Amino acid sequence: MSESPEKDQRHQSRMQRKKALIDEKIAQARDERGVLLVLSGNGKGKSSSAFGMLARALGHGMRGGVVQFIKGAASTGEEAFFRRFPEEVRYHVMGEGFTWETQDRQRDIAKAEQAWAVARELLADPRVGLLVLDELNIALKHGYLALDRVLADIAARAPQQHVVVTGRGALPGMIEAADTVTEMGLVKHAFKAGIKAQKGVEF
Repeated sequence: MSESPEKDQRHQSRMQRKKALIDEKIAQARDERGVLLVLSGNGKGKSSSAFGMLARALGHGMRGGVVQFIKGAASTGEEAFFRRFPEEVRYHVMGEGFTWETQDRQRDIAKAEQAWAVARELLADPRVGLLVLDELNIALKHGYLALDRVLADIAARAPQQHVVVTGRGALPGMIEAADTVTEMGLVKHAFKAGIKAQKGVEF
């Protein structure tokens, strides 16, 4: 497609201005520490994003940890994959499944407490570079764990450790404490059209 030299020149000028702005922001970002990321919202992709970051961390030679709250009654592709690397990833699943399956709040609370005890160990381990707390927002929303205690334990983690918290319905206190928050919006989902959950896509 042939376009005018003037349009090419305008594009180059815009990109030069943009590069100067981005270079300045990069130069101003001098802090280096572990960050808390929260992935929430009703859209698909929260856990997928978290496990993508875990794969990225492993690619950089970091060690990782996973504690899955709520999920766990059925095996998932991410669990099957990351359990292949026991030296690099410590993987713990709460094991009770979704709340509408268990239908037992006291049992859920007990299992969440056990899972949080594992999370605390991983938070205190300076060898763990990135920790995924999958569906923690759900456990907090249902009151299975106390938000203040969870945030205090996260704040006391190893200084360079990154923590990724997933799950819809993130509480305001979790959002306030986070360094990065992403809200996944739902536009369209195959399940609403009667398509069952697909291996490799949903689990």
